[in-house]
Amino acid sequence: MAKALTSSLISAFLEMMAAERGASVHTLDAYRRDLEDYASSLTAGKADPVSASDADVRRYMAELGSAGLAPRTQARRLSALRQFHKFLYSDGYRDDDPSSNIDSPQQGQTLPKFLSIEEIDRLIIAATNHPGIKGKRLLAMVELMYATGMRVSELVELPFAAAARDPQMLIVRGKGSKERLVPLSDPARDALRDYLEVRDAFIPSDKSNGHADRPGQSSYLFPSRGKTGHLTRQMFLKMIKDLAIEAGVPPSKVSPHVLRHSFASHLLANGADLRSLQKMLGHSDISTTQIYTHVLESRLRGLVQEHHPLATRAIG
Repeated sequence: MAKALTSSLISAFLEMMAAERGASVHTLDAYRRDLEDYASSLTAGKADPVSASDADVRRYMAELGSAGLAPRTQARRLSALRQFHKFLYSDGYRDDDPSSNIDSPQQGQTLPKFLSIEEIDRLIIAATNHPGIKGKRLLAMVELMYATGMRVSELVELPFAAAARDPQMLIVRGKGSKERLVPLSDPARDALRDYLEVRDAFIPSDKSNGHADRPGQSSYLFPSRGKTGHLTRQMFLKMIKDLAIEAGVPPSKVSPHVLRHSFASHLLANGADLRSLQKMLGHSDISTTQIYTHVLESRLRGLVQEHHPLATRAIG
């Protein structure tokens, strides 16, 4: 009975997150995994979400530390169960919140990893030299990723309508179904235009009408024969890892999120301001964007060293 109740409470919480806060499918999946792991720990301690005490929550957090999870991951798990317990309290399932007095794990600030402009150039050159229609798709995706700083989920789920008319601005639907406008560079527009000429080749055949050799329909910019109907994040990750090898860039350094970080870091290094970057990245809070200020600090030090009259004055 306790297991069924726990499952029901988690489902009710996820429904609330989807309906009231517009949480994406990926966010809901992450919450479900974290809360099911928490529930398993409670069950082992002969408790459940309704009866759990702050000692149960502390024990769970200690288990995460003992398992070697990074402080950032522990903090994310704690955030999930805090929201869960706030939901249980506000909806009357219990009259207190056992997570309210639990401190977040101490964590140092991790600077975002990004590629140099020269490494990005090598990736783009390798994609340009990639043969056939898959090469055109690969180049379009890499150019779009680097030109806009989109999340990989936003890239693979882009609707065809967003790019069907050679746009100068791209409408991107981000977290919480919030839309934002992101400008496209000329190289990205050129790569996108070339890809659109061959896009139909990636649309599954319309077998339902007896035409096994005729493309069907797809609402996605990057269609696929898979069950999602679009190219998956995992497939794009594999594509750019292979591309990195071809470009002579260590594949361990390359991921969709690294391309996003590279976009942000290179913009700031070349004079963009944090507010503009916040809008382009789709961050709801500028504090998230401020992880890139290390680039600003480096640029400011360079400006002082290069232009301040005292920086190069001989001493002695």
